[in-house]
Amino acid sequence: MNTLWTPTTVGSIELPHRLAMAPMTRDRSRADGVPTGLNREYYRQRASMALIITEGTQPSADGQGYLLTPGIYTEAHIAGWQEVTKAVHAAGGRIVVQLMHTGRISHPDNTPHGRQPVAPSALQPKGAMFTASGLQDMPTPRALDTDEVAGVVGEFRHAASAAIAAGFDGVEIHGANGYLVHQFLAGNTNYRADRYGGSISNRIRFAVEVASAVADEIGPERTGIRLSPGNPYNDIVENDTHAVYPTLIAALAPLNLAYLHLMHAGDDELLRALRRAWPTAVLLNRAGAGINARVADLDAGLADIITVGTMALANPDLPARLRASAPLNEPDPATFYGGDHHGYTDYPTLEDPPSSEDAA
Repeated sequence: MNTLWTPTTVGSIELPHRLAMAPMTRDRSRADGVPTGLNREYYRQRASMALIITEGTQPSADGQGYLLTPGIYTEAHIAGWQEVTKAVHAAGGRIVVQLMHTGRISHPDNTPHGRQPVAPSALQPKGAMFTASGLQDMPTPRALDTDEVAGVVGEFRHAASAAIAAGFDGVEIHGANGYLVHQFLAGNTNYRADRYGGSISNRIRFAVEVASAVADEIGPERTGIRLSPGNPYNDIVENDTHAVYPTLIAALAPLNLAYLHLMHAGDDELLRALRRAWPTAVLLNRAGAGINARVADLDAGLADIITVGTMALANPDLPARLRASAPLNEPDPATFYGGDHHGYTDYPTLEDPPSSEDAA
C-alpha cells in the first residue's frame, strides 16, 4: 500500500496521503439546514482522512430533497458550517462541501417552502421519498423555464461563495446519482427542446455552466465535480455514456478544475478514456470494492486519490487502522439516515478503551 500513503496535491489543497472520504447523506442537520454540534464532531473525528467531502448540501431552498440535510446559502448555514470547518482544520484535516441540488428527487414536505420540485423536464421519477409523515410518492416536477436556468446556475455560484466564507477548502459539484446536473445529462430525464436539451452539446450545457460559475467565483483550484456515468440510481437511464461523458470532459477540461470525482459503475473502458482525457487529479470511488482493489486503481494510474464511503463512516480512524493492519468496524445500515449519535459519532477508534463487554 505504499502508493496510498504518498502525499499529493489536488488543486490548491495539499493532501498527506491518497485516501479520501466520499460524500454520504446522513440526515442529521437541523430542520432549517443548519449544521449542529453533532455534525461538527462527526467530521472532526474523521480529520485523518486525506480529504473529507461532506454530505450533499443544498445550494438553495429548491435544491433540498431529503429531510434534515444541510444547506449552504444563508448566514445561519455559514455560521454553522464555520464550526465544522474550524474543528476539522484544528484536527489537521481538509474538507470540501458537496453542492447537491436534488432536482426532481424531492418532495414538497421536505423543503422550507413546500413548493413543487424543479427539474429539466416535467417527468415524475419512480420511487418514494421519506418524509416526516412517512413514505410518499415523489411528485411530477415543474420544468424550469429557459430563463430560470441561469438563476439556478447563480444559486450554485452563491453557495460556492458561502462555502468559502464558511471556511471550506473547496467545493465539489454533485453531477452524479440522478440529481439535477445528472438529470440534464440523461436522455430519460431531459426532454427539453431549448438550448439545454436534445443534442449532447445542449444536454451538457448546464453542467458546464455550473462548473464555470463556481470556478469563476472561488477559483478552479478549489473546484471539483463528481460524475457517475451509467449509474441508474434515482431512475436514471443512460444509453449513450460513451458519447456524453467524453464530450462533457472535453468541455470541462479547459476550466482546469482541481479534480474529477468519478463513481465507477463498471465500465472500465469508459473509465480509462475519461482518465486519459482529464488534465488534473482524478478521485475514484469503486463502490463495494475492498481496499486492495481500490489501491490497485492507484497503482494502475486510474486514480490519484481513492474515496471510500461506509468504510470511513464506520471507522473514524480508518488511515490508522489500515496502516496497522487492524480489523475494521462494520457499518450499521440501520443508523445510516437520521437519528442521534448512535451509528454516527460512537464508532470506536483503536485508541478507545475496551468496553466492559469486550473485557468480559
